[in-house]
Amino acid sequence: MRKLMVTAFMSLDGVVQAPGGGEEEDDGGFQHSGWGVRYFDEPLIAAMAELTGRAGALLLGRRTYDIFAATWPLAKAGDPIGDRMNGLPKYVASRTLDSVAWQNASLLTGDVAAAVGELKRGEGGEIQVHGSARLVQTLLAHDLVDEFHVLVFPVLIGSGKRLFADGTMPAGLKLTGTTTSARGVITCTYVRDGALEYGVMGPETDNW
Repeated sequence: MRKLMVTAFMSLDGVVQAPGGGEEEDDGGFQHSGWGVRYFDEPLIAAMAELTGRAGALLLGRRTYDIFAATWPLAKAGDPIGDRMNGLPKYVASRTLDSVAWQNASLLTGDVAAAVGELKRGEGGEIQVHGSARLVQTLLAHDLVDEFHVLVFPVLIGSGKRLFADGTMPAGLKLTGTTTSARGVITCTYVRDGALEYGVMGPETDNW
C-alpha cells in the first residue's frame, strides 16, 4: 500500500489559502494572498526540496495543478524542486478539465476517492498532495491520508480555506518530527495513530 502524505503551509489559525502570493487564489474575496512569503529562507526551501525528493507521485486538485503547471516548467535546470516536480508522475483530480498538458500529468476519472484508493493500492513510492485545499477535504472525508506534513506560520489570517474543515474524519495522530525555522515556522509531521480516544479530566479522576 502506497502512503499518501498531505503537506500544507498553514497559518496559526488554520488557513491554507494562497500562501504564495501573486494571483494564486482569490476565492471568496480572499485578500491575504502571499501571507507566507516573508517567512521563507534557504533552510526552509532546502527542507521542502528534501521532502519533494522522496515523492513517487503528486496528487493535485485543479487549482493547484493550474498554478504549478504554469510555474514549475519555468524553473531553471538543476533546481531541485523544479526538476522533481516536472519529472514526477502527476495525477490531477478535476471535474472541469478535459486534458492536462504538464509533462507526466494525467487526469483522474470517475469518483475521486475511489481513484485515489486505487492509486494507493498500486505500485510506486509516496503520493504527495501539495496545496489542493478542496481535494484535501475529500481525502479527509474518505480517510485516505496517512501522514500530514504541516508548516505552521506565525500569522493569523482570520478567514479563508482551512486544512481541517467540516467533514474531517476523527482520528488519532502521532507527532513524529518537529523543527522550527529561524523565522518562526514550525514544521510538524504527524502519522496516523489509531482511533480518536476519549476521557474525562478533573480532580476527581486519575487524570489530573
